[in-house]
Amino acid sequence: MAQQATHDLSGPAPEGPTPRMAVETNGINVIPDSERKGTPRQLFWPWFGANVSVLGLAYGSFLFGFGISFWQAVVAGVVGIVVSFLLCGFIAIAGKRGSAPTLVLSRAAFGVDGNRVPAALSWVLTVGWETVLVSLATLATSTVFTQLGWGGGTATKVVALLVVAALVVGGGILGFDLIIRMQTVITVVTGVLTVVYLGLVATEVDWSSVTSVPSGSSAVFIGALIFVMTGYGFGWVNAAADYSRYLPRRSSTAGVVGWTTFGGALAPVVLLIAGLLLAGSDEKLSAAIAADPIGALGSILPTWFLVPFILVVVLGLIGGALLDIYSSGLSLLAAGLRVPRPVAATIDGALMVIGTVAVVFVADEFFFQFQGFLITLGVPIAAWCGIMLADLALRKRDYAEPDLFDARGRYGSVQPVPLALLLIGTVVGWGLVTNTYAGWLGWQGYLLDVVGLGGKDGDWAYANLGVLVAFLVGLLGTLALRRSAVRAQETIAG
Repeated sequence: MAQQATHDLSGPAPEGPTPRMAVETNGINVIPDSERKGTPRQLFWPWFGANVSVLGLAYGSFLFGFGISFWQAVVAGVVGIVVSFLLCGFIAIAGKRGSAPTLVLSRAAFGVDGNRVPAALSWVLTVGWETVLVSLATLATSTVFTQLGWGGGTATKVVALLVVAALVVGGGILGFDLIIRMQTVITVVTGVLTVVYLGLVATEVDWSSVTSVPSGSSAVFIGALIFVMTGYGFGWVNAAADYSRYLPRRSSTAGVVGWTTFGGALAPVVLLIAGLLLAGSDEKLSAAIAADPIGALGSILPTWFLVPFILVVVLGLIGGALLDIYSSGLSLLAAGLRVPRPVAATIDGALMVIGTVAVVFVADEFFFQFQGFLITLGVPIAAWCGIMLADLALRKRDYAEPDLFDARGRYGSVQPVPLALLLIGTVVGWGLVTNTYAGWLGWQGYLLDVVGLGGKDGDWAYANLGVLVAFLVGLLGTLALRRSAVRAQETIAG
């Protein structure tokens, strides 16, 4: 175990390839060339499998909740999904160039020790997403069992939670190879069953009702657009290089970007449009989705398809949670916890279970708490994403891999400018978003009145501008202020 911990912490990689079904010993170390394999097109499987969740249908109701029309929602949704996953594709380039996890490569910008801050933020975000997805899988199982007359009370929820958590934590502990194999199966099964689901509910669509939904203002349209970006690509940018790091160095850069973007965006785009058609056809259904996404979507199915429906729901949610628990463990190690990667995944799994218990058995009203979680953590992650993308764009050479693990190396211990940009982006960003329906976030939006946007009750209160502003602060600030620092790093002989 001590030897495995060394692999996870220091940088030198374990010798020889990891057996296909053994526990992965690679942690935050650089992946050696002997273990780098595959082609960019294989990135399609994990990204599609993680985003084919039926939860994507619920985004139709979520977007109508902003007060926009069907066509506005289509544009906001498609653009938001594709652009946000394109950002994931760009960050995935770093994995190919540096052979290490995303939040280790981020050390080149923030410094080896300074990077503990974004690594901790990444860890909180991914653990939060794990909790959301496992909570939904647990609630969905209970709801469908109730609809089938098989019981759906506390006992069902407990069993569902234990089964789902075991699959997610088991995958997280065993690591990369098993996750990729599981995602391939999840992709095929959920893809086929989702197509069947869409065929069965097609008769529920009322085109005249869908197209009669009135249009909203530019402010609410932008709010919907940014919400989609935050719910999709911005929720994955901090994990984007965790899977491309296993590709050979000679892999096509365009292929890495393209397959990451295509794999991530394909299912959400299809599901979003279908969800908009369903939610726009029936106001009661749309309201029910906001309160209980999976239960409401199952209520319009014939009874005979409820068992396949719960299978596709749970598998899709597990697909997303698998990627999250793997990346959350890597982020925890990058933040400085000195344990083997499987132990980090186990810790995250325990927190995930505790959080799921709170959501399933204690919390009320899913959507508003979900929106609050996305936007609040989306602001600093957006700032980090801007910094990371700009830093990657400024670099003309591959990373000096040993220096990513040495605070005395070219990347230094703490880089003050990126940390300042992260802080400024977060403070300004939180001041330009509101989450008034989530009472614990009522303090946000403190700049909306100051900058003349009408305050917390104005037209721009729910535009989520803070996420975009934080991203631009990180991106433009790094491009303007860090060019000479990056050039100096790359001129050091190594």
